[in-house]
Amino acid sequence: MAEYANVVPLRREPPPEPLWREVLGQRLRTLRLDQREETLAETAGRAGISPQYLSEIERGRKEPSSEMIAALAGALGTTLTVLTEQVSGDLRRLPGIRPSSGPVMLSLAA
Repeated sequence: MAEYANVVPLRREPPPEPLWREVLGQRLRTLRLDQREETLAETAGRAGISPQYLSEIERGRKEPSSEMIAALAGALGTTLTVLTEQVSGDLRRLPGIRPSSGPVMLSLAA
């Protein structure tokens, strides 16, 4: 009696979307290093945070508040608006990331 193989079609899962905090961290590191290869301590000092915390933000480990992001933007000589636009552009350029093609539903908590 012949045996049949159980063949399952290979499904390619889309790569997971990156977290915003990871892309933000990469952008902050790029901005910091573009400025005369500034150290974590120099940038953190101007932003009023510890170098360790800045390191965690750059590595995408911490989700900074909007106030903290604005302080870091200022410490790096940019604005919150410009930084946000840069992060959005970085997200759009990632491979496999497509803009949503349908309506967006928002859930409102009562």
